[in-house]
Amino acid sequence: MKTLNKVAAVTLLFWLMKITATTLGETLGDFISMTLNLGYAVGIGITLLFFIIIITIQLNVKKYIPVIYWLVIIGTTTLGTEISDFIDRTLKIGYLLGSLILVSGLQTTLFLWYKKYNTLEVYPVFERNKEIFYWMAILFSNSLGTAFGDYLSDNLRYSYLAGAVITGVIILIVVLLHYFTKINHVLLFWVAFVFTRPFGATFGDFLTKPILKGGLNLSTLYASLISLGLLFLMIIISHQKQKKELDLQN
Repeated sequence: MKTLNKVAAVTLLFWLMKITATTLGETLGDFISMTLNLGYAVGIGITLLFFIIIITIQLNVKKYIPVIYWLVIIGTTTLGTEISDFIDRTLKIGYLLGSLILVSGLQTTLFLWYKKYNTLEVYPVFERNKEIFYWMAILFSNSLGTAFGDYLSDNLRYSYLAGAVITGVIILIVVLLHYFTKINHVLLFWVAFVFTRPFGATFGDFLTKPILKGGLNLSTLYASLISLGLLFLMIIISHQKQKKELDLQN
């Protein structure tokens, strides 16, 4: 039986969905731990349970199914928010050291991935073990991005909007490097992937934090529902695009 690709192609739609999912992960994570006042440890428990369920489904389907794939991304962004906040705030390790710990985790995952497959190509992915490396790297990336976004706003004292602009500029530079230089595209992918997370984190905080702190003071629930609605609209577009491609192949 033919083995089918399991993950999303890296296109403009992919990056738009990733940024929306990271914003959702930030606001939904804050809704669970802060708005509902459940705390970061309980937040990790809830989001970890969701992540385990959806990643199990993802690993057992035979091909790329957009709604399942992006639910896993939501799971990693939300769980990443809780993990980062737990490390930084509950354990009092701090954003800088917390970021360094998560960087080490990401580097280790990518090193083991490369050692086994001699490549870090993120598309297509067919093999189950390679897909596990893929999702581990994504979870570390999303946790790291949360810590770095909080570091910009809390330690460096940038406003949430300024933090979003800074990370947005970094992402733009990476895009330009991709199109106009010969820098390894896999390296640029992971740099962009990491920095879309602090962009989403700072933009999510910009939407929900009090006006006196530089935010728009939107409810974390409403901000999450808006992001979720936008993401599912793009998931529908992704399903329709996939159907057209399959029709053309047949």
